[in-house]
Amino acid sequence: MAGPIRSNFIGFVGVAVFSAVLNVLALSGSLYMLQLYDRVLASQSVPTLISLTIILLFLYVAFWIFDLIRTHLLGRIGLRVERSLRGPVLAAVMLQPLRSGVKGDGLLPVRDLDQVRNFLSGLGPTALFDLPWMPFYMGIVYLMHPWLGGLGAVGALLLVAIAVLTEVQSRNSTRAASTSGADRQAFGEAVRRNASVIRALGMTGAMGSAWTSLSETHIAHQTRATNVGVSYGATTKVLRMAIQSLVLGLGAYLVIKSELTPGAMIAASILVARALAPVEIAVGHWRGFIAARQGWDRLTRLLSSIPAERTALELPAPQASLSAENLSIAPPGHQRITVQNVSFALDAGSGMGLIGPAASGKSTLVKALVGAWAPQRGVIRLDGAALDQWPADALGRHIGYLPQDIELFSGTVARNIARFDPKATSADVIAAARQAGVHDMITSLPNGYATEIGEGGAALSGGQRQRIALARALYRDPFLVVLDEPNSNLDSDGEAALLNAITNVLARKGIVIVVAHRPATLAGLDKLLILGSGQVQFFGLKEEVLRKAMQTATPKLVPAPQQANASPAAQQSLSQP
Repeated sequence: MAGPIRSNFIGFVGVAVFSAVLNVLALSGSLYMLQLYDRVLASQSVPTLISLTIILLFLYVAFWIFDLIRTHLLGRIGLRVERSLRGPVLAAVMLQPLRSGVKGDGLLPVRDLDQVRNFLSGLGPTALFDLPWMPFYMGIVYLMHPWLGGLGAVGALLLVAIAVLTEVQSRNSTRAASTSGADRQAFGEAVRRNASVIRALGMTGAMGSAWTSLSETHIAHQTRATNVGVSYGATTKVLRMAIQSLVLGLGAYLVIKSELTPGAMIAASILVARALAPVEIAVGHWRGFIAARQGWDRLTRLLSSIPAERTALELPAPQASLSAENLSIAPPGHQRITVQNVSFALDAGSGMGLIGPAASGKSTLVKALVGAWAPQRGVIRLDGAALDQWPADALGRHIGYLPQDIELFSGTVARNIARFDPKATSADVIAAARQAGVHDMITSLPNGYATEIGEGGAALSGGQRQRIALARALYRDPFLVVLDEPNSNLDSDGEAALLNAITNVLARKGIVIVVAHRPATLAGLDKLLILGSGQVQFFGLKEEVLRKAMQTATPKLVPAPQQANASPAAQQSLSQP
């Protein structure tokens, strides 16, 4: 997080320089008043008045130019900071649930970054750069008369005290508002995703009540934070106006006592107002400052909790083997091991079926095999190299993965199959679609491969989504293809296309792992691994594993006794308990 600040150091120096020039130019109005009262009115000289006015207008134009430059410079700094952190923050947002399993508003870091950019591009930083000039103005007022300087100093101390109170009072309420807002956002997103279920199960009223409760909590925290800023902001404004008037009144008294000139009286009032203005602006923007600071702190913790991806030499594409050595895996954010001491090895051209009862750890294991979840212990190797030796994107080019829960992205069919690769060619996309047996189905869509599928593939049926996701898994012939219950939504034609795709992968010496419940999906696979309670019960050649499982007769892993003499295809089903 310190990098973007250091890289913009020159920019901040420029803002400081422009602030210095602006604060010097801000003396123009005071000096103009001083000269009008003490020189022009006393001499009745019109040429002097015209000359002073021309000079003042020139200085005001210069002030406008420098203020404009400073504002644009801060905007550029905010944008550069956002651009520097945009990639790491998005990478952390994607990696966080895979490493720590964090729930709630997953896009909060993105909004935190927006908050930081908006603050840096706004008026808040200008007040911070102008605050150090407060003693400069007070010193000039003091030189005019010590009493005026003392009164201005007292007013400045009062305003600073209000700024400190604003910090203390708004810190917790702003943090609470941010947390409650994130909870409400996450709940609203869950309701939107599950709208059909909510409607079908008659949960609309219940969800509405829960939403109302979360909204009221968020509004209460937000109102408290807003009230603090508004209250202290109004107090600061009135106090600044009162101090300016008191300085004017005290100046009038000193003029009567012949201790001050009328011009100095007016100039002192303007200078005090100018000195106190940054404090008023800072208090008025304090809520944004607190929100940006808390967002910055959260981003710092987030990015520091995500290890930087190591830079490694580009390894050759795997083409020989996959091995798992003493794997123990726990879901992200949990300590309980759900898969433990799993070991197996597959050579190129091998296909392995992965079966077992519900909650035996099948999906957990495949998420580790494709590099999505990091194992607690053990290592997964492709051609002898551990998965973490590859950068994530480089590894992904060699892996095809069809998850149990299909997720497609808003965009065209072609872009989804191509994994949104900007360098994808039509030939590669169509080849993947043909391997998945989905080319004809795609060309029958309204716009073919250019059909917009909508968010989550809403414009497609479950079977169509699964077959397009299969084509995505096969894009550019990955070496390792992992299919988690790939036929759950397929009809007979879809299952035939699936088996043909598996055969093609094995024929080109790839490795296929299939999590299956239907015996037909195991056809063509030569290896079988049976999981039970997160541990390997059997692993080896499919026929040998089936024979051993039958002999062991573990109720959860083998067919019921009346099925023991069934056909070999039926025996492969290893029905669930």
